[in-house]
Amino acid sequence: MKYDLVIIGGGPAGITAGIYAARKKMKTLIVSKDFLGQAGRAAFVENWPGIKKTSGPELMTSFKEHLSGYEIDFLENELISSLSKQENVFNLITNQKKEISTKAIIVASGKNPRPLKVPGEEEFLGKGVVYCSICDGPLFANKTISVIGCGNSGFETAIEMAEKYSAKVYLLEASMKIMADEYLQEKALETGKIEIIKGALLREIKGNQFVESIKYFDSLEKQEKEIKVDGVFVEIGSVPAAEFLGDLVECNEKGEIKVDHRTCSTKTQGVFAAGDVTDIRDKQIITASAEGAKAALSAYYYLNGQN
Repeated sequence: MKYDLVIIGGGPAGITAGIYAARKKMKTLIVSKDFLGQAGRAAFVENWPGIKKTSGPELMTSFKEHLSGYEIDFLENELISSLSKQENVFNLITNQKKEISTKAIIVASGKNPRPLKVPGEEEFLGKGVVYCSICDGPLFANKTISVIGCGNSGFETAIEMAEKYSAKVYLLEASMKIMADEYLQEKALETGKIEIIKGALLREIKGNQFVESIKYFDSLEKQEKEIKVDGVFVEIGSVPAAEFLGDLVECNEKGEIKVDHRTCSTKTQGVFAAGDVTDIRDKQIITASAEGAKAALSAYYYLNGQN
């Protein structure tokens, strides 16, 4: 398969890049494991202009429907396993052994959930350990859960679970400072079901066939504690999905791709990057979409010999 442009990733940045590329009549392929991205795992979205409140999956469904109105090819449920450049052509191979060549690439692969790296996490994955509340939240109706991480995503997950499903939610934060927006903190308090535990260093996830409890160190009281829970929802951030690029790009200390913020270009001519996988400061749906549009236009200029 030969293309002008291959977009890697189907979140807000990738889909927006696809729309702009299609409008510029570039022969374009999007390769993605799904068309959700991190945005698609959000319980609710209240800062997308023109829509006062929606869910992440609903918003991303509308993105995909918009994109589907254009002439563009898709490879869904696939990942890029290897990528190389020969002269001015990039050669890609997917995990399903499909071979693709293209003149330009936009990397919009986003981020993957950061693991806890504690005993019991891998053992109970799918048996009470959860990385996507949208996907697995209904399984915990009337149960007690813990959410690990007190940033915005942690609070959003806790609120969603308290309002829709769970009888009790423990929200654990390793530091003594809560980083979530004040609005979310107030909303969590209003549920009456969320208990925030600061200075909680998770030590172990315990259970038999399924999760039954978590052990943590209370850094304020200087002692080990254990609470009974049926689920552990992991919300401690994410890591950029850029390892497959090798030395084609330069990354910062966080593993984010360094880009020219004017053009979204990387250190390799013909490789552009957009969205949360890059070193842009603000990781928001709207900024990812904007970067996707910018990257697509830059790719168009590159392919037509323009700066």
